[in-house]
Amino acid sequence: MKKVLIGFVVVLIAMAVMSYIVDGLILSSTYQSESLQKIWRPDMQSKMWIYYILMIVGAFFFSFIFSKGYEGKGIMEGVRYGLYIGIWMSIGMAYGTYAMIAIPYSLALQWFIYGVIEYVIYGILLSLVFGKKPSA
Repeated sequence: MKKVLIGFVVVLIAMAVMSYIVDGLILSSTYQSESLQKIWRPDMQSKMWIYYILMIVGAFFFSFIFSKGYEGKGIMEGVRYGLYIGIWMSIGMAYGTYAMIAIPYSLALQWFIYGVIEYVIYGILLSLVFGKKPSA
């Protein structure tokens, strides 16, 4: 359980950093576009606590589920896990939002691509926290 908790903290910090990089830097000008300004909630900032709760829960379960299937095979195990979870989580978020809300397709595609990349990074970090199992 110790490695799960360490992995949880590492992934949570990485999520905060990646959120800043992707949403705060890379996509910030897209988010400021006139067309998107019309769809955001006017009280969105007051609801950000929900986003932080989702990050905490997501980081914990991402780490916990990794620990259940952990084979100790190194970084590629983390890449594979991050890729699988990244595709699963990002496709629904990006394209589900695109199907329901008037966002440009380019934004949905970027959310999907950046989301997968983020989860691969988180998977790599977990593989480093958990380490390789010694050969028998």
